[in-house]
Amino acid sequence: MPRTAALSDTDIASRLAMLDGWSRDAARIVKVYSFANYHETMAFVNAVAWIAHRSDHHPDLEVGYNRCTVALSSHDVGGLSARDFDSAAKIDALFRA
Repeated sequence: MPRTAALSDTDIASRLAMLDGWSRDAARIVKVYSFANYHETMAFVNAVAWIAHRSDHHPDLEVGYNRCTVALSSHDVGGLSARDFDSAAKIDALFRA
């Protein structure tokens, strides 16, 4: 995948405003997803892993019994890129499905 540029603070704020429940934490965006049980949580984690594999952009995941925290950043650009926000939108669409 071609290298993309880091976004400016203005671009980040604008893109973040279009996402529901995501917040900025330094050089990453983060969202906590809640589930009824461990089975639903793990199904979500596996689906996120598939999305990450297909897009070659891998989030950090913190998994608990009924929740999963997803953190996205673009280490290769030293900040946030459009790929992070594209991935966040894909993960949100998965969660709503």
